[in-house]
Amino acid sequence: ISKGLRCLLNVPNPEVCGNARRSLGRFWFLSSQLLGEKSTSLQSSSVGQLPHHLSPWNVQILRSFRTSPSFQAAPAPLFWIIVKPAQKLLAIILGRSIRNWWKALPPNKRELFKESARKNKWKILLGASSLGVVFVVFYFTHLEETPITGRARLLVFGKEHFRELSQMEYEMWMEEYKGQMLPETDPRYQVVERVVGHLSESNKDIPEVSALKWVIHVVDEPGVNAFVLPNGQVFVFTGLLDAVSDIHQLSFILGHEIAHAVLEHAVKKASLVHFLDFLSLIFLTMIWALCPRDSLAVVGQWIQSKLQEFMFDRPYSRTLEAEADKVGLQFAAKACVDVRASSVFWQQMELAETIQGQPRIPEWLSTHPSHENRAEHLDRLIPQALKIRESCNCPSLSGPDPRLIFRLNMQHLLESSKDREPPNSTKQDLSKPKLDFAHT
Repeated sequence: ISKGLRCLLNVPNPEVCGNARRSLGRFWFLSSQLLGEKSTSLQSSSVGQLPHHLSPWNVQILRSFRTSPSFQAAPAPLFWIIVKPAQKLLAIILGRSIRNWWKALPPNKRELFKESARKNKWKILLGASSLGVVFVVFYFTHLEETPITGRARLLVFGKEHFRELSQMEYEMWMEEYKGQMLPETDPRYQVVERVVGHLSESNKDIPEVSALKWVIHVVDEPGVNAFVLPNGQVFVFTGLLDAVSDIHQLSFILGHEIAHAVLEHAVKKASLVHFLDFLSLIFLTMIWALCPRDSLAVVGQWIQSKLQEFMFDRPYSRTLEAEADKVGLQFAAKACVDVRASSVFWQQMELAETIQGQPRIPEWLSTHPSHENRAEHLDRLIPQALKIRESCNCPSLSGPDPRLIFRLNMQHLLESSKDREPPNSTKQDLSKPKLDFAHT
């Protein structure tokens, strides 16, 4: 059960990136200014400025940057986690038994069954339609309104059961990283604590934010990762702190992750996946009943699972990511963060992939929007976020737009890297430079 929970409850891993060249010295200085009293120091960060070149280590970090561990929704209560594999097995056995029973029938009895089916085709159609109506009614009677956004969502399971599963997942993460947790006196821990505290305090007017107790865990792990469990447990890896450019980008990332928890995306994804899995049992039974051989049934089952994945699961995951970006940007705006840094963040990832020459995966194959589309989506949301920021009496943003600065630096970086980087430069040492955090 423990292994099954780890597999089922891990949250979507977006491939996120930051500018790994930035030292945390400036980052620490900015954080101490940011989290005082919504001070004007937020503007002093040079968001979007890049060095003239990007080292192989930067590219390695940028490539591995991800927030939110991959989440494949788990049904609740725990009983369904145990019996879920058995459901598919029973569907396969049932379908295969029907097929073998049909093959064993004498030809005359087969004809009798076919004739009976033709005579009663309207009754069969009515029965199938009634079953469809039951599913439709079940779907619409289990719709609730999403907090903040007001969008309709399917909720199959009780929230109290999912909280139990979240607690079990939390205990597993704590067991895995028990020897790598930074103490509260560590400056890196204090950075994350202040950012999360500032975000939650600035958004305490939202009941879903104030209802959760946000507990910080900073893991001394080079992987670039951060996620928030549905029960408010915040996990941030030190690799993320090394990768972000400044306090604004970190605030947006954590605002995005907090939005996942506040909007209860884990419950929503679990409900939809379980609902679709239950529907797929009918098709699975039909596949094994109608296919003449087991080998064809296996192929049919694989095709059916892929169709469900690419037509429903992944598009829905991308929708949830876009929703978390929107709400996370609002959280950051109310905390007086320079929300324009969010767009720069995704442009940095686009730059890293361009420099490294990584093949671009089509968006429909991914659980997350492409970096380019994500940056464009945030650019469309930034004007509204700036209005929210202004309505919260935040200090005005002075100086040039960091997106413009980054765009110019990116163009210069791409031109200079083409002139200087040898073809096999990515094969050199990718070891991580040491950062003396205590002295910064």
